Amino acid sequence: MFRSVNMERKEVWRVVFILFLGQLLSLFLAVASFTSSLIADLGTDTPLTQSLFTYLSLSLVYGVFFLYKRQKLLISWYWYIALAIVDVQGNYLAVKAYQFSSITSVTLLDCWTIPWVIILTWLALGTKYSPCQFLGAAICVLGLGLVLLSDAGVSGGGGKKPILGDILVIAGTFCYAFSNVGEEFCVKKKDRVEVLTMLGIFGVLVSIIEISIFERKDLESVKWSATMISLFVGFAIATFLFYTVAPFVLKMSGATMFNLSLLTSDMWAVLIRIFFYHQQLDWLYYLAFGLVAVGLIVYSTNDNGSASGDEPESVQYERLSEESSVTNNTELAAGNQP
Repeated sequence: MFRSVNMERKEVWRVVFILFLGQLLSLFLAVASFTSSLIADLGTDTPLTQSLFTYLSLSLVYGVFFLYKRQKLLISWYWYIALAIVDVQGNYLAVKAYQFSSITSVTLLDCWTIPWVIILTWLALGTKYSPCQFLGAAICVLGLGLVLLSDAGVSGGGGKKPILGDILVIAGTFCYAFSNVGEEFCVKKKDRVEVLTMLGIFGVLVSIIEISIFERKDLESVKWSATMISLFVGFAIATFLFYTVAPFVLKMSGATMFNLSLLTSDMWAVLIRIFFYHQQLDWLYYLAFGLVAVGLIVYSTNDNGSASGDEPESVQYERLSEESSVTNNTELAAGNQP
């Protein structure tokens, strides 16, 4: 009985810790979105260069720890190349969208990653979801669909070409889904430091190649100033911290709950739009927020651990401890028999 109460208490603290990490991720994502929006407002269109500094910081910081450990790769290098390619494309499309759409629309539509992740984890990792979890995710998607309706001009959306921006974001979320599921598999089965190091190294290589092909002229036209440099640095720091914390959430709760936790970053985007840009939000946005919140509650209240594909680590530990105790007692009893 006491062991069961202790296990439930540990599970509660585990959930609280995951929610805390999820809010940190939301904060980092909101800061990255804010800096990207400001960079776009200043007329700079270099999404690949922005991400380059993120991957460079990951490779330098975690590369030191990886070299110190002196271990061979636990996963073949070509899998990391594939992971880096989809991650770079996801970042490129999402950051590019700020040139055409508002910060609120981009951050809201980022949540389209959720249905893609559910499909991929179901097909690739064998994750099982309850009907209520599907219902919760569907409600979230319905709420996000209202953003498309608003940006289509029914009530007026922000940005120069909001529909093009929306399409870029949705395409980016498809790449993010592959990246999230691949990273979830890697961090659950292998080493987190290796994953971040290889993602950083190959992310740098992929970014440099694509910059030389697609972004060289845009980069040459950038008017560097103290403000512009500060925004690039702010984006790099926010995304570096995001990538640092993300593996812990992916390992403890899975890619689906990871993306659901990021829904609160939309609320930060709303505050930024109201207080910094002094813009008024369309009523459809508020309705979208309400539906997203309801969907998140429906999903989380029916999350019995199946969404992560594994048992929580605390549950595994307690179960293994009980099995070990039973085995030891059996062996002891057998040894005392004449």
